Amino acid sequence: MTAMSRVGSFRRRAAVSATASAVAALTLALACAGPAFAQGAVKSSHGDWQVRCDTPPGAKAEQCALIQNVTAEDRPNVGLSVIVLKTADKKQKILRVLAPLGVLLPSGLGLKIDQTDVGRTPFVRCLPNGCIAEVVMDDKLMDQMKTGTNATFIVFQTPEEGIGIPIALKGFSEGFDKLP
Repeated sequence: MTAMSRVGSFRRRAAVSATASAVAALTLALACAGPAFAQGAVKSSHGDWQVRCDTPPGAKAEQCALIQNVTAEDRPNVGLSVIVLKTADKKQKILRVLAPLGVLLPSGLGLKIDQTDVGRTPFVRCLPNGCIAEVVMDDKLMDQMKTGTNATFIVFQTPEEGIGIPIALKGFSEGFDKLP
């Protein structure tokens, strides 16, 4: 079972976790900003990744996330915001992706790292500016992201048509290590 397919067990654990609620508030605030991402101060840049921090409403402390915004090379209207963060208790790492409206929800979000198929995860909700998929990152997925060169997130507009959107992983390891 891949990390991308284990998202169901995450949702059950997150539903009872106050920590996850605080993280969800930060990530929702970050995701709602979309590619323009006006919220949160840039604390550092690492390759194509940025560490951004903000204090969400109701949070007691500043929370930070590692973020990259990209657009498909051949489709300028198809972009992703990739957000990686640690829960407030530092026990879990969450990968959350904001995909554009119009994606085929039942097909979920696919992920390949270099040439390795990691799997798919479902979309968990849609907002006015896009749909969110998320997964708890296990050690294997974290190692793949830290040591890989490129990740390709795959969204579907029809069951037959997957659009691969490449994400550079250069700077990911350094950026993640800088997250408080």
